[in-house]
Amino acid sequence: MQHQDYKKAIAGDIFAIITKASIHLGVKSYVIGGFVRDFILKRGTAKDIDILTLGNGIELAKKVADLLPEKPKVQIFKTFGTAMLRYNEVELEFVGARKESYSEDSRNPSIIPGSLKDDQNRRDFTINALAISLNESDYGSLLDPFDGLQDLHTGIIRTPLDPNITYSDDPLRMLRAIRFATQLGFQIEEKSIKSINANATRLQIITEERIVVELHKMIGSPKPSIGFLLLDKTNLLERILPELVALKGVDDVEGKKHKDNFYHTLEVLDNISQNTDDIWLRWAALLHDIGKAQTKKFDHKVGWTFHSHEFVGSKMVYKLFKRLKMPLNNKMKFVQKMVLLSSRPIVLATKVTDSAVRRLIFDSGNDIDSLMTLCEADITTKNAKKFKRYHKNFKLVRRKIKEVEERDHIRNFQPPISGKEIMDVFNLKPCREIGILKEAIKEAILEGQIPNEHKASYNFMLQKGEELGLNAV
Repeated sequence: MQHQDYKKAIAGDIFAIITKASIHLGVKSYVIGGFVRDFILKRGTAKDIDILTLGNGIELAKKVADLLPEKPKVQIFKTFGTAMLRYNEVELEFVGARKESYSEDSRNPSIIPGSLKDDQNRRDFTINALAISLNESDYGSLLDPFDGLQDLHTGIIRTPLDPNITYSDDPLRMLRAIRFATQLGFQIEEKSIKSINANATRLQIITEERIVVELHKMIGSPKPSIGFLLLDKTNLLERILPELVALKGVDDVEGKKHKDNFYHTLEVLDNISQNTDDIWLRWAALLHDIGKAQTKKFDHKVGWTFHSHEFVGSKMVYKLFKRLKMPLNNKMKFVQKMVLLSSRPIVLATKVTDSAVRRLIFDSGNDIDSLMTLCEADITTKNAKKFKRYHKNFKLVRRKIKEVEERDHIRNFQPPISGKEIMDVFNLKPCREIGILKEAIKEAILEGQIPNEHKASYNFMLQKGEELGLNAV
């Protein structure tokens, strides 16, 4: 077991108070897990800290709260034997050292009190088993029984014990391994890769909600493709997002090929991640082409086609979200909208007309900037001239959007003429002619036949009403 001085990591009154509380209760305590890992990696300020005690975690949390001037409230989770309190916007979780045993059909272990060694043995990865002592005798010492410090320096994800046991006991750890590799840019040791492959079917005992939490963290990483390539390599992706796996491969008929839409998708996801932290826009990038597998056809004249893949894909988004028990709310609708409209600016970039821009603004509303960010990320050509030309075209589209919006005010379009006004002008009761007139006014504005203002719309309404045989009163 390695001892190394890390007093700087635990500088601060909260750690001194935890030490004082531990002495009062006659127990030993340690900082363990993510806080220690991130301090060594210099990953910024911690938002949560795990405190391990060779005693009762709940009692230690209560004593720490009692010693703090603010007397923060202690949240107790009796089922798990843990307690949590907030101090200076940091969450501290207290738990007693434990030993775990698992049944085959659950990732929730049976727990009995254990030693520090038992607790470090049960940790998922060596880099998360690092502990710093808060005890007077060796305050600030790093306790590293599995060479986790070395793994941090070399960038390796490795389990403390046999990976087959670690991943079979709690299959969520397979996703956590891939998530950490994605977030940190680390490599998963080959022995673990083989073990994850062997235990892939165990993923079925993990709830969709827990899976999505890990997916969110991968998608939110600087380079999400790392995670999705690992998910694919370990046969986990087909169990989570088979829609993406279906995009793999290139078909060649009569010398005509199409790009591999799976790897293209991951490029788009990485591209957009350089320009936005919006997790739902990143989801849209991940799913923007999922309709292509179902719509792929070969045409002897033009080659491979994917007609209406955006429409099909937007419908698939709902089924995917429902299957993964993700929110079926405005977040999902946003992703659907982005998928549905994902090709519109690309087509528009070849010929920028006012009417096409007006329609794009009308259909995308306040999400027009997000849509343009998605479409710019969709440029994955390796041809330098084409890459430059496509981006130049999108700059023209953005400029045109700004010009048209400032002039015509199409974003969040509200008809200048209401249904009630149409009824009053023509003395009508609710009828289909009202809808016809409203749609005609909207189309005339979008086509640039009339400006988006009341007077022009009113005169246009009178003209159209006359064509329908309606008389103004």
